Amino acid sequence: MSTSPVLIVDAANVVGSVPDGWWRDRRAAAERLRDRLAGYAAEGVPGLLPGPLDIVLVVEGAARGVEPVPGVRVEAAPGSGDDLIAELAAREAPVRRCVVVTADRELRRRVTEYGAECAGPRAVRPL
Repeated sequence: MSTSPVLIVDAANVVGSVPDGWWRDRRAAAERLRDRLAGYAAEGVPGLLPGPLDIVLVVEGAARGVEPVPGVRVEAAPGSGDDLIAELAAREAPVRRCVVVTADRELRRRVTEYGAECAGPRAVRPL
C-alpha cells in the first residue's frame, strides 16, 4: 500500500458545483475533471496536499465507464457514490493522510468519522 497522501474526489458533487452544461453529458464532464486531476498527481494540490499523491475519482450513474489515466484511478460506484467514498475513506484514512473532496455535508460527516479530512470542490475546480 502506498504511503503517499490520497485524494478521493466525489465526481458528481464537484462536476455539479459549476453550472457549465455538465448535465448534457455527465460522462464527458467527469472525463474533463479526471484530466484536470491528473495534473495534481505529481505536484499535489496547491494549498491542500503536497505531491506526489494518489488520486481516486469516484463516479456513478451516467458517468460510469470513465477510464483511468496515469495519476488518476477511477472507481465506478455500483450504487451510491457516497457509500463507495465512505468505504474508501474508512480503508485509507487510518493508514495515510486522506482528503475527500465534496460539498455534501452528510458525506463529510461520514468520512471525518474515519479520520479523513475534507475540502470543497473549489480545491480542485476553481470557479
